Amino acid sequence: MSQSGSQAAAFFGDVRQSGVVWLVRDDDGSPTHLTVDGTRSLPFWPTSARAQKAAKIWGRGLRVESMPLDTWCDGVLPDADRDGLVIGINWSGPRLVGWSFTAEEALSPRHRSPGCPVAASR
Repeated sequence: MSQSGSQAAAFFGDVRQSGVVWLVRDDDGSPTHLTVDGTRSLPFWPTSARAQKAAKIWGRGLRVESMPLDTWCDGVLPDADRDGLVIGINWSGPRLVGWSFTAEEALSPRHRSPGCPVAASR
């Protein structure tokens, strides 16, 4: 399995077990970042500790928040898909790089859990 594949497996396994995803945000919302191909990515982490590291690296008054997995699946992922965003997972390192999925990929049966019962709409 590739490093990105193992990161994806770890992310989805952790969020299935905990029932939450973690994000960084400020009063205006969560930051998005350009991927290599120019697509905007909205990043999430499986643990508070990983999100804390990202908030510290990005700075700018970002704080860490948890989100119930069903809210992520039923609200955030469909909204991201509609807005043309991809979902960043487990970004790490000094430049916060990592793997990104489309909302449809994140909702696929391969990754879906009982806490994320919705199916991709396509």
